Amino acid sequence: MLDCPRCRQPVDKQAIACPYCNATLKAYGHPGITIHRETGEGYLCESCTYHEDDTCTFPQRPYARECTLYRNKMRPTLAQPTYTPGFGGSVRLWVNRNGLLLGLAGLLLISFLLVLFSR
Repeated sequence: MLDCPRCRQPVDKQAIACPYCNATLKAYGHPGITIHRETGEGYLCESCTYHEDDTCTFPQRPYARECTLYRNKMRPTLAQPTYTPGFGGSVRLWVNRNGLLLGLAGLLLISFLLVLFSR
């Protein structure tokens, strides 16, 4: 259970609006996206990770008092595991990404060899 930011009553975390004060808790049409609100006098952007690293695209930036993208820069984030494939894995990944280019290069090589040996 979460507390409503307006009336501080306990509310189910899946609720779209507070049953006590009718405050909107989720983004309209997207019940899985939470709306973060500034409860004091400041703005959310002052403590947001996206504002700090200049990747925020929110139109109300830097004066947003409500935001669906907000990430508190004081809250630690979980480290994402990094995957570093070996040489074979890197080559396989490159071939998967550039298959069309390799196919065209192969056709060009075959046509060049056919022209060269047909004389």
